[in-house]
Amino acid sequence: MSGGVDSSVATSLLREQGFDVVGSMLRFWPDERPAGAFDLCCSPTAAFDARRMADRIDIPFYLLDYREAFDRVVIEPFVPEYEAGTTPNPCVWCNREIKFGSMVKRAQALGCEFMATGHYVRRVDGPGGAELHRGLDDDKDQTYFLWALPRELLPYLLFPLGELTKEQVRELARERGFSTADKASSSGLCFIATTVKDYLRDNTEAKPGPVLDAADGFAEVGRHDGIQYFTIGQRKGLNLVKSHLDRVVIELRPGDNAVIVGTRDMCMSDTLSARRVNLLCDPADVPARVMAQVRYRQAPVPARIAFTEGGFDLEFERPMFAVSPGQSAVLWDGDRLLGGGVIAKPG
Repeated sequence: MSGGVDSSVATSLLREQGFDVVGSMLRFWPDERPAGAFDLCCSPTAAFDARRMADRIDIPFYLLDYREAFDRVVIEPFVPEYEAGTTPNPCVWCNREIKFGSMVKRAQALGCEFMATGHYVRRVDGPGGAELHRGLDDDKDQTYFLWALPRELLPYLLFPLGELTKEQVRELARERGFSTADKASSSGLCFIATTVKDYLRDNTEAKPGPVLDAADGFAEVGRHDGIQYFTIGQRKGLNLVKSHLDRVVIELRPGDNAVIVGTRDMCMSDTLSARRVNLLCDPADVPARVMAQVRYRQAPVPARIAFTEGGFDLEFERPMFAVSPGQSAVLWDGDRLLGGGVIAKPG
């Protein structure tokens, strides 16, 4: 439970279906948090709301201390990955290691048969076992962030909201008189109260270097404060000379401490290589042609997949903009989530 409308309604639906439900929330926040952080998800305010909703639904509630695991899995790798010129996706690993991986074990230790969340995902029992499918609300589907879950966890997961839209969930909350019915949805990273760039400025050392234009013989067209403050595809805030204002970031070179810019066409990729691969099905069940996403808010595109030693390569049927190392390349067969990997190199 998070204290929001989704987990409140999911919990209530399970209770009404006859499940014996135990509510829990994970404590990630440290003893001291920056200004504004108490309004984030996984915050003391959210914990108060979650406990209040558990009382309203009449179930026990436990706040579980996961600060050490959260620091190790999410916080500690975050800055070094940006400093290495990649754009990490920490929610993927939090889901794999903590919110699902560790919590399923905790639930089993308590004698629970299942663990349920308010994610907009469908669990389908297929011929080869449990599968994850996109939620019916295309705008809220969250399978993109679940590709790295261990396959063996799938039989223990329930997603009561997978067949519902967000507005239907809010209406169910209103019908039940829940105070969370119109509570704003959380967004962004739960440990950052401002912006990622501000967080990085507060937690890294500025290392000025050149901005080089690949479309103009790698001429120096500006200066940067540190490659960690930039992402592939970025156009704003580059502080370039006037004749190069139409450029976008196409590469980050930590070895040279250089930000490389170019034309938008130079930021398009036909292929990518991925590592840290995780599959939610047998490799033989992955079709040669899959649907792939390299960003959360992006329509999936057809791609050809070829498995390599320790990873896979994708060849897109049309070029993709701003394929960023460190982000997730996620695979589907129709609505079924097949798995994914971490983007190592666009091509």
